[in-house]
Parts: sequence; C-alpha cells; structure tokens
Amino acid sequence: MNLKNILLILTAAWSLSFTSNSFAGEGHEHGAESAAVNSNGPQRLPDGAVFLPKPAQRQLGVRTLLSDEADLPRTFELNGKVEMDPNAGGKVQPINAGRLESGPRGLPEPGQRVRKGEVLAYVVTSASPIERSNQSAQLAELRAAKGLADKRAARLQELSDTVPRKEIEAAQSEAGSLAERIAAVGGGLSNREALLAPVSGVVASINAVAGQVVDARELVFEIVDPARLRIEALSFDPAMAANVGGASLALGKERMPLTFIGAARSLREQALPLVFRAQGASLDALAVGQPVRVFVQSKDKIKGIAVPVAALMKNPANQTVVWVKTAPERFEPRTVTVEPLDGVSVAVTSGLKPGDRVATQGATLINQVR
Repeated sequence: MNLKNILLILTAAWSLSFTSNSFAGEGHEHGAESAAVNSNGPQRLPDGAVFLPKPAQRQLGVRTLLSDEADLPRTFELNGKVEMDPNAGGKVQPINAGRLESGPRGLPEPGQRVRKGEVLAYVVTSASPIERSNQSAQLAELRAAKGLADKRAARLQELSDTVPRKEIEAAQSEAGSLAERIAAVGGGLSNREALLAPVSGVVASINAVAGQVVDARELVFEIVDPARLRIEALSFDPAMAANVGGASLALGKERMPLTFIGAARSLREQALPLVFRAQGASLDALAVGQPVRVFVQSKDKIKGIAVPVAALMKNPANQTVVWVKTAPERFEPRTVTVEPLDGVSVAVTSGLKPGDRVATQGATLINQVR
C-alpha cells in the first residue's frame, strides 16, 4: 500500500469520528434540570397570605390568641421620670465647708443599706488662720480666768464660817460658767460635723472621696428606699388630671401598675406634672432619674380588641398589620389601626373581628416568610 492510500484511509476515519455524534431533535434537549420546589414548606402565597405547615408552626413557636371585643379605657402615653419618695428618701449635705473623713465603717458603697441616724462620714470644718488664732487666744484667756475663779472659790470655801454663802455660790457659778465657755471654744477649734443618714434605705449616689474638700450644702450622699419610688409624668393637657382612671408602666414585656397621687398646680415646661406611686415586684428594675413611658388610662371608654404589642408587624407599605390564622396552616395579614393601652397590649379599633385568631408569638417569623 502506497503513501497516498494510507492518507486517504486516515482522512476517512477522522471524518467518521465527527459525524458519529448524534444530536437530539428539537424539544428533546437533556440539559441541567432545575431544583424541584418544596410545596410542603413555608411559603408566601400569591394573595399575600402565608402557608405554614404544622411542623413549621411548632418549630417556630407560633402561638395564637382568640380576639374578643370589649370596652377598653382610652389611654395616653406620656414621658415620665423616676423620682425618690420625699418621705422615704433624702439627701446628705454638710452645713459647713470642710474636709471629708471616713465614718466608723468607712465611706459607704453604692447600693449599701444604711439605717436612719447612721454616721456616713465626717466633715472637719475649716477656718482661716486668723480665726483659729483668735479662738486660741480667747481659749487661753478663759483658762486663765477659770484658774483664778477656782482658786477664789477654794479660798471662800475655806472661810465658809465667816463669808456669806451667796459669795461662795457666786464664785462656784463663775468657775462653772468659765468651764462651759472653755468647752464651747475648744469644741469650735476641733469640731467635726457628722453626716447622718436621714432615712433608712440604700445609698443611691456618692460624691465623696476621703480627704475631699466640700462646700456647705454640697450634695455628698443620696439615700432612697427602693420599695417606695414615685413616677412623675408631664401632661400637656391640664384637664387630664381630673380624668385619670388608672396608670401603668411598661418594663419590657412586664406591666407595673401605678397609683395616681395627684397633680401639681403649676406648669413645668408648659406641661402639668402628674405624680404616681410605683408598686409591684419589679421596683428593683427602676433607678432614680430613669426615663420611662407612662400609660395613663382615662375614664373614657372605646370599643376595641386587646392584643399584645408583639403581634403588631409592618408590611412592605409600612402599614401596621397583624397575622390572623384563617385555616390550620394558613395565615393572612390584616391591616389594623391601634391605640395604646398599657404598654404591653394595644387596643385594635379597626381591622379585626371578634373571634379572629391572632398570632401573638412568632408573628415576626411569619412576617419574614417569602
């Protein structure tokens, strides 16, 4: 076989290797298939509702509440602040300027319990050098005069048989008076003022360091009773003071009832201060000066459905919605209008019907299903 025939055979074999590949006809391509959609998982339906199977509801911890319409008090949310009870708290301030010294148990610590009348610290009063020198000179004169008075009283006592009794008593009285004057002047030279706890309670604030020089009326300690605190809220409607039916304080998911004490008769920052007494087991969570939200219930009533604040969500249009369970595995969003109630719950005035089952726990996760 010559070279020409060999080249022809190789060319034919190479051509057959390309023509042997078969191609599928139109409509019969076998490309990569897309992943199958799980129709049994949580998903957002075209009408905006959410399909949530029972296993997913248990996994997400979804809980619902059967709504019921009732007459609810009209509530107003006010800004408030925690203050000490003036009958159960007090401030410790020195009367005179001086240098601070530790008390018998040292300077108190924040949160330390103290008893009424307990010595918290001492203030060594300060005086100018001229004043101290004048007091020292006066003290020396008094001591010299007392020495003479004692000797005169002793001589008269020895002559008691010949000297009238009234002269002896006058000499003894003069000696006693000089002794009291010496004690008063000497106490002024080495006097220190004791800072006493005005009430029993805990130390709320400390502005003291050993050796610190304080001025008169400077706040050194603040004592409060944690079980007796007051809440002051500012109302821009003076007529609200005559229409208070109740009040509460919102602390996270807890509600603390408040007792209305009274309202001031002078405006502060163009608002009327309303004073309430805090009560309950959550008083330890409050601190003097802490800003709080006060929900004041008036005596007026409104028709509404009480639902927890956790049930309120926002839709893409920034409207307030709640999720209503319309079927065992179906939740629908309902646009609602709400009013404050007590900080933990709100009053739904429109958008819900009595008997609707509202999702109160896990509503955030339902709202995130896409």
